[in-house]
Amino acid sequence: MTEAATGEAGDVVYQTTVTSIGEQVPAFVDAGILILFAAESPEELHSISVLHTADIALAGPVTGDIVQIGDVDIPVLAVGSVVEENLLNLGHVDFKADGRSEVKLPGDVCVPKGSLPTPEVAQVVRIIHRP
Repeated sequence: MTEAATGEAGDVVYQTTVTSIGEQVPAFVDAGILILFAAESPEELHSISVLHTADIALAGPVTGDIVQIGDVDIPVLAVGSVVEENLLNLGHVDFKADGRSEVKLPGDVCVPKGSLPTPEVAQVVRIIHRP
């Protein structure tokens, strides 16, 4: 893993490349849920997950950060208490496009309604800490 990259928008604290898209992912995205897991996750999770390989893994998101999926910037509205641990240890995160400012579950990352695109293989996903 490399150190954080700094740009105009802030520090990139997590960056990963999509390696595979589960067959159920588009339906989940349509329902406002995007699930990421590290490429080496158990097989039973693959159909519902975007699998990825991290290049930078320094921190998880915090409220006010930006999640960048390809060229789409998505503001983070709320972050559950176990998100960073899950992301850094398992490569796992659940993005929920529910517009909530408080999470329902400790593993949720809430983003605005209708904001989630379906990622593509080889696309880069970043978490950018805002200054």
